[in-house]
Amino acid sequence: MADGDMRAHKRKLGKGQRGTRLLRSILDPRAWLHLLKIVNYHNYMHVAPLRHITLGSDPGISPDAVFSNAERITIGNRVLIGSRCHLWAGPSTGRIIIGDDVLFGPEVMVTAASYDYNHGSPVTDQPMNEADIVIGNDVWLATRCIILPGARIGDGAIIAAGAIVKGEIPPMTIAAGSPARVVGERRIAGSA
Repeated sequence: MADGDMRAHKRKLGKGQRGTRLLRSILDPRAWLHLLKIVNYHNYMHVAPLRHITLGSDPGISPDAVFSNAERITIGNRVLIGSRCHLWAGPSTGRIIIGDDVLFGPEVMVTAASYDYNHGSPVTDQPMNEADIVIGNDVWLATRCIILPGARIGDGAIIAAGAIVKGEIPPMTIAAGSPARVVGERRIAGSA
């Protein structure tokens, strides 16, 4: 090392130091309390809501998918919901209706409600605007797309990764962008 070199280097721990660190973490009650919080969150955002969803046959739902107001969520047959997806029906009337054979990529957000932020402050004290979301059959919602209140997605449509849908997407189209707009058509091999 040259004279005056002030760069930092990562400190390497010996086996004994790593063992001590492991033992301290196992004995730390804060870690166990945090684990209880995680189990509680998983129960009230995934396990319990699944009992209230109207669920079709043969679903594939990731264990870390999150549901809110599940009594107003309807999921069709053979729907696959990827990791860390969030489906939030509105707090009072908003519904999410999903057709058959729909594929959710990871981290898709579907929300049937948003704050009416022009009625004062703070935003969280404001009323919510709710509108039903209807997703047709054979739809692919790619990674991290967001479906907003009132969206209608036609059968066979594809929503690109990161797209934000706030209106109507026609059947058999490909939509991308923010806000999502039609950028192409889906063509199925062998169909006229």
